Amino acid sequence: MTEDNLNALQARINKFCTERDWSQFHDPKNLAISLQLEAAEVLELFQWTKDNQAKETRVDKMPAELADVFYWTLLMANYYDIDLVSALNTKMDKNEEKYPIEKAVGKSDKYTEL
Repeated sequence: MTEDNLNALQARINKFCTERDWSQFHDPKNLAISLQLEAAEVLELFQWTKDNQAKETRVDKMPAELADVFYWTLLMANYYDIDLVSALNTKMDKNEEKYPIEKAVGKSDKYTEL
């Protein structure tokens, strides 16, 4: 995804919310709650499975559920004026430092345990 695509999505979401006068409800607490609730719906697709895979009857719901998580992430980033591309690059830089290849390859340990 390019930064232009991300900006276009932000603009579309902002327009959608503005046209419906929903921004009045988008305070940080409610945005965070909505993000968490949607993330829980992704998790629900895996509930009661034994093979760690989403049930075949539910997997078709994955795109919509992930889109919901992305939607609320974009709204929260917009509220706090966060450049997600920059934020993710900064986070990846930190992750690369915390998890150097020579210590982390093939391991699931937390960086403090490497």
